[in-house]
Amino acid sequence: MAKIAIVGATGAVGIELVKCCHARKAVFGDAPPALFASARSAGKVLEGPYGPLTISEFTLEAVQGKFDYVFLAVSGSFSEQFAPSLASSGCWVIDNSSAFRYHDTVPLVVPEINFSAIKAIGGKLIANPNCTTAIAAMALWPIHQAHGGIKRMIVSTYQASSGAGEPGMQELLEGSKSQLLDGKAPVNKVFSHPLPFNCIPMIDKLQGNGYTKEEMKVAWETRKIFGDDGIKLSCTAVRIPTLRAHAEAITLETAGEITPASVLECLRGKPGVAVKDDPGNDVYPMPLSCSGEDDVQVGRIRQSEVFGDRGVDLFVCGDQLLRGAALNAVLIAEKLEGDK
Repeated sequence: MAKIAIVGATGAVGIELVKCCHARKAVFGDAPPALFASARSAGKVLEGPYGPLTISEFTLEAVQGKFDYVFLAVSGSFSEQFAPSLASSGCWVIDNSSAFRYHDTVPLVVPEINFSAIKAIGGKLIANPNCTTAIAAMALWPIHQAHGGIKRMIVSTYQASSGAGEPGMQELLEGSKSQLLDGKAPVNKVFSHPLPFNCIPMIDKLQGNGYTKEEMKVAWETRKIFGDDGIKLSCTAVRIPTLRAHAEAITLETAGEITPASVLECLRGKPGVAVKDDPGNDVYPMPLSCSGEDDVQVGRIRQSEVFGDRGVDLFVCGDQLLRGAALNAVLIAEKLEGDK
């Protein structure tokens, strides 16, 4: 069975990676993954589905060439420093950071969509998409295939505090408690403004075109994953006071005619997608209903009042720690293992 290492095991994504590996023991075996983190976390014990696991300090020598798959749940600068060396040692390196997503020589993969890019590009280093992109792509790819391609999209995202990791979730919880129970103004260190009972319409660094990097990631990465540079995409990313699961309102225009019925037809039964579209009975995607779930939920599907018979509006929601990060990475490894 495959030997797995998780680097950055103490973070929110690292913890989810451990859970995902355990859930797929039929592929990866009963042996727990080896957990690595920084020197300050070395020796700590992580409780999880395998029982207590001790975290080791990461060094290149401790990991290089010793594992079949190395999952990186670390910063971009860390990945830039160590990922190439790890990959050159013969192990598959699946990187959750943004460090290599836009490199022509590194595949950016959602396994249900473009797994073939791994062989086409070659190499042992694979980039995991931005969580918002990965969630949207699961719903959009079947539509793109069935309706002559997506020409234009307007996306508004509603992103949970966990998009900023465990510190983001803690700041939301502590700030909400402070404001509700103690009547004190919440303190913000992780976010640019207090998040409890608020929303912040700016995530990541501002770019020269007035969009943020988070917003541009959705455009850049969707084009690369779909293999279509002609898709025009405008995004507004908003941080909202939920713990986990990102939601996205999407308006799209296709090259061919499209209807809500044709969207439902192409989405139903697709792996990784759950249709939740009965608004008359209050059934639609929500962060609460998809938190902890593997599938991306899609609903509120309706004809676009702007694009007419070539456009639809829909609402998408997915657990970004799972489908948007850890699960996507583990599914890549699972398919690689199955191809042996």
